[in-house]
Amino acid sequence: MTAVYPTDSLLLAVQGPVFAPGDAGYAEEVAGFNVAHRPAAALVVGATSSADVAAAVRYARATGKRVAVQATGHGLTEELFDTVLVSTRRMDRVSIDPLNRRATVGAGVRWSAVIEAAAPHGLAPLNGSSSHVGVVGYTTGGGLGPMARRYGFAADHVRRFTIVTADGRVRDIDENATGEDGDLFWAVRGGKGNFGIVTELEFDLVPVAGFFGGAVIFPGEAAGAVLHAWRAWAPTLPEETTTSVALLNLPPDPRLPEPLRGRSVVAQRFTHLGAGGADLLAPMRAVAEPLMDTVADLPYAAIDAVHMDPTDPMPGWDRGCALAELTAETADTVLAHAVDSPLAMIEIRLLGGAIARRPEVPNAVSGRDAAFGVFTVGVLAGPQPHLVPAASAALVEALRPWAAAGGLVNFLGQASPDRVGSLWSAADRARLRTIAATVDPDRTFATNVVLG
Repeated sequence: MTAVYPTDSLLLAVQGPVFAPGDAGYAEEVAGFNVAHRPAAALVVGATSSADVAAAVRYARATGKRVAVQATGHGLTEELFDTVLVSTRRMDRVSIDPLNRRATVGAGVRWSAVIEAAAPHGLAPLNGSSSHVGVVGYTTGGGLGPMARRYGFAADHVRRFTIVTADGRVRDIDENATGEDGDLFWAVRGGKGNFGIVTELEFDLVPVAGFFGGAVIFPGEAAGAVLHAWRAWAPTLPEETTTSVALLNLPPDPRLPEPLRGRSVVAQRFTHLGAGGADLLAPMRAVAEPLMDTVADLPYAAIDAVHMDPTDPMPGWDRGCALAELTAETADTVLAHAVDSPLAMIEIRLLGGAIARRPEVPNAVSGRDAAFGVFTVGVLAGPQPHLVPAASAALVEALRPWAAAGGLVNFLGQASPDRVGSLWSAADRARLRTIAATVDPDRTFATNVVLG
């Protein structure tokens, strides 16, 4: 008699491939952007549809395993032992409805694909600083990008999604949903992956074909002058302008422009929609002699030029916080922690504008009341990689006197469940936990953003 192994039923139930450790293709499926983490999932399902995702969830439940999901690998920070990993990168359909200014995308789509598909219609999505990032994970964490002060969070513009919950059901939920589905529509838009696996997303596009923006990069010696000028200048800007300033320690990478290789620099990022951008930026351009100035009128397809985020996988560590104010003393504290820092980046983003406004259909996005967001990134490589987590933690702790209530999920970094839960008000935190306990009482889904 032929033995029937547990995976047999799964292989018959899904259209996509299934990989076990040691199989050809397994390593590629589990690999993420952050190579500091090496997932060792018990099984990987290369999902091609919502039905495949549902079958994977049912299989995991039947065999006592947890479920994780990965599209681009930017958010995966666990090793996933005894876990079924659902890889959604094959779910890459993008559909644009130019008449209604909407996009519908599969769970594996990156922002670059949406930008490319929307551009011929004079439309743009509310993507983040890097178009290399996946749409779904970014949006379920709120989604704060280079047009955020004008249009708000990406999650504010979601109209519908398809989600597979822990019971293996495929649910189509839209902005008119009520009851449990209405709770999910609120929670998923801002509460990350605590409620299920989103397999399709429909959201509004905005009528933007181009922008005035880029980066003005100053030498590290000008950091004090630039940061103090920026903190006074940024709050005076109109909502059409989104900006940040970043203290960067750059590697001697030949792919970088020659003036920047191996240097400490200050990058002032700038995105302006409409006329008058050059006049608004003029005071900051005059603070010091820049090493590079890439700010110009650009098509929206060139939006990555603002932040110039890396696209190659690396071993990274990130952590952030939100600020209620950015005083001279706050700026001096940041500057003090930047001296001889092992961190690759300390960035401060101006919030406010449309970011602070609640959408017509409420959602669970946190951090709206903050004035600034701080985000640190370090590379866990070199002779003393252990210094990176301590340096980021020390900066966040030093900024506590100016901290805002709550914070931004996607910029929180590695955090305990209690710290994750503290991002929301007591009422919203309680509501999120209740919804999660209702739809996933056994905590089937393994996510690095765990509600405490």
